[in-house]
Amino acid sequence: MFDKSTWIKLPRNVLQGHGVLDDLSAAVDELYLSGDPFLVTSPSPNRIAGDRVRDQFDDIDSVSLDRASFESVERVVDAAREADAGYLIALGGGKPIDVAKMASDRLDCGFISVPTAASHDGIVSGRSSIPEGDTRHSVAADPPLAVVADTELLAEAPWELTTAGCADIISNYTAVKDWELAHRLKNVEYSEYAGALSQMTAEMLVGSADSIKPGLEESAWIVTKALVSSGVAMSIAGSSRPASGAEHLFSHQLDRIAPGSALHGHQVGVGSIMTEYFHSGARGEWTDIRDALSTMGAPTTADELGIDDETIIEALTTAHEIRDRYTILGNGVSEEAAIEAATITGVI
Repeated sequence: MFDKSTWIKLPRNVLQGHGVLDDLSAAVDELYLSGDPFLVTSPSPNRIAGDRVRDQFDDIDSVSLDRASFESVERVVDAAREADAGYLIALGGGKPIDVAKMASDRLDCGFISVPTAASHDGIVSGRSSIPEGDTRHSVAADPPLAVVADTELLAEAPWELTTAGCADIISNYTAVKDWELAHRLKNVEYSEYAGALSQMTAEMLVGSADSIKPGLEESAWIVTKALVSSGVAMSIAGSSRPASGAEHLFSHQLDRIAPGSALHGHQVGVGSIMTEYFHSGARGEWTDIRDALSTMGAPTTADELGIDDETIIEALTTAHEIRDRYTILGNGVSEEAAIEAATITGVI
């Protein structure tokens, strides 16, 4: 008897393009939400686009966050309850979106994602990443009800944020390989649809590397479309597996031993170069990953990350300890193997 079932939660609407921030209220109307909105943002996005959001709603309270933390989540929950908000609008990069995602889950209400930087696939995914001390927690939550991605606004974001988003997507290459490996060796449930979508998204971005350049709105369009696809893949899978493997474990370990050294996307990009080497050897696709990242202006070495060689090796040899997720790292790689991978790939 077949009794398998799944519940795939996806954004109802994705509005992407030039100047679409001014259509935010129309996008909200399409959702038929009840109650007043509550805006969650941070200082820079608030300065850049906060008034454009507020001007579209008759009654909207807001809070501006300096950092993503569990305290910030509680602050948003309390303020939204006091305002009797019906739903949240997250305007900004990682901080407001991750916090609003968790807060909306606590409040049992929906939220709309309005990214101002194409820096990570959290703009559409059902997972929230919240730091606590030297640890970063990945917490399950519902994806946004809608995503309003204004490519004019995204194209004006600092270029390093866009290249971080590119690297985050390109790292799907190794994330999917790790997922397939875990399926074969550990019988971890695998979704062909989610895996194929995630892989295709990474390949699309690598193929478009020459077209992704600073100041081009078309670049923001390509990257945002890829981030949306990656987030949808995670929603289909019901986990972060399509976009998070050994390269993410490596990045999370760097956050522990060298916090604040580099952007998350840049760390996973460098991590994917080395973990692809573990997957396929010296003649594998790691050169394609490295070359695409380099073409876009993303870091490909420890020096470009601003992290010393010893820390890279320490993170790579201990990354398997981060969480119970089977990857190419298995139960850990030796220092000798880590040095070989990092040296041959040019990371150190």
